[in-house]
This record gives sequence, structure tokens and C-alpha cells, in this order.
Amino acid sequence: MIFPLGFWDISLLLAITAIVLLVTTEMLSQYYGKVNILISRKRLKNAALAISVLFLVIVIVRIVGVVVNP
Repeated sequence: MIFPLGFWDISLLLAITAIVLLVTTEMLSQYYGKVNILISRKRLKNAALAISVLFLVIVIVRIVGVVVNP
């Protein structure tokens, strides 16, 4: 059975997720709506940065693959 997602698809998904999380972090207030649930902006931002680093690692791997195998 072949995995349906390729390397390009995963990197695109990581990039979009990181952008959405970073935008959400900046736009959210401390409290979501009228519910008393505290949203940790620091954790959300750390998750977005971690996903961004994963995306950059995948991009570096793709660049190295292009340079090494011309």
C-alpha cells in the first residue's frame, strides 16, 4: 500500500498549519468568547514555531536533494 501523501504535500500542509497558528496567536484575545477557558498564547506560538522549523527542515532536505542529485 502506497502512502497517499508525498513529501511536497506534507511540507505544504506544515506551512499552512504554521501560518494559521501564528495568525491565530496574534488575533486571539486571552479569553475565547464568553467562556472562561484561558488560551495559552505562549503554547500556541511555540507550537507554531515548532511546525515552522519542521517545514524549514523539509525544505532544506528538498534543496539538498536537488543539489546532490542534479
